[in-house]
Amino acid sequence: MIIVMRNDATMEQCQRVEQRLKDMGFKTHPIYGEQQTVIGAIGDTKGAALDAVLNMPGVEKIVPIMKPYKLVGRELKRDDTVIKVRDVSIGGEHLAVIAGPCAVENEDQIFEAARIVKSLGADILRGGAYKPRTSPYAFQGLEELGLKMLREAASEVDIPVVTEVLDTRDVELVSEYADILQVGARNMHNFRLLREVGRSDKPVLLKRGLAATIEEWLLAAEYVMDAGNSQVILCERGIRTYETMMRNTLDLAAVALVKQLSHLPVVVDPSHGTGLSALVPAMAKGAIAVGADGLMLEVHPDPSRALCDGQESLDPVQFGILMDEVSKVAGALGKRLVNGKAKPA
Repeated sequence: MIIVMRNDATMEQCQRVEQRLKDMGFKTHPIYGEQQTVIGAIGDTKGAALDAVLNMPGVEKIVPIMKPYKLVGRELKRDDTVIKVRDVSIGGEHLAVIAGPCAVENEDQIFEAARIVKSLGADILRGGAYKPRTSPYAFQGLEELGLKMLREAASEVDIPVVTEVLDTRDVELVSEYADILQVGARNMHNFRLLREVGRSDKPVLLKRGLAATIEEWLLAAEYVMDAGNSQVILCERGIRTYETMMRNTLDLAAVALVKQLSHLPVVVDPSHGTGLSALVPAMAKGAIAVGADGLMLEVHPDPSRALCDGQESLDPVQFGILMDEVSKVAGALGKRLVNGKAKPA
């Protein structure tokens, strides 16, 4: 439920209401606005003495939250959430670009990739150190060595890092190297992992599961926020359907709908969403058109030599051309790239 405070309510009155709710067993989430304060109260309302709260000084009304996702939805928070990662903003009027290889393969590869994506306008470097693969015999990543290489490459070009964490036991380790913790599609339903990253102070990029409904995706984000971490970035990366000509079916309609349902920023991964580098530019521009707050793109110095996902990775020339096109589309829709317009390839 939402406790709406009067416009003239004092800070002391708001704090008293919040404490009363905590004493009743509710988790509280106050949102202090310029004109009005609202207090989200999450918990079992059965048997709660809500009339006593309604009659407290400064309280205007109590509004139930109808959606199953309480913290993620716009019923509690109407304004868009903007997440700051160092000097990069994700959400609002900004369009953030996350780019880099699927996996950290060796030192030369990740350093070259970092230099390329930064020089062409990317804001955040991506790269997997832990690689969950369908086959146990496929390249599984360099693990902590890969994390170290990724961090060193990013530090050289002064760019934040996002990388995936697979296990609750690895959250602390990955947090030492990463600026953003990624929960991959295969782990979207790993509720223990969601709670663990929810206890972290690092932003969390939550990818939609392979066959997850939109509500399941938002409820996964609710797990993270309920654990105490409000810095959640949603990522649409395609879902599995009956179609076999593409790796996945990129659900751009979901992006437009989630932007209506939730205040959280949404980025789109057209690389995994299609599995084909030739389709990435069109789907990237389409993602911006439907309201995406950012793009997550696979870029490799030489995709033909990539140890994984080479077929969906852009080479440096393709990435440079796309960044120039993305800048124009974003500008036409009132968004601007965080890192400015791309340099020519």
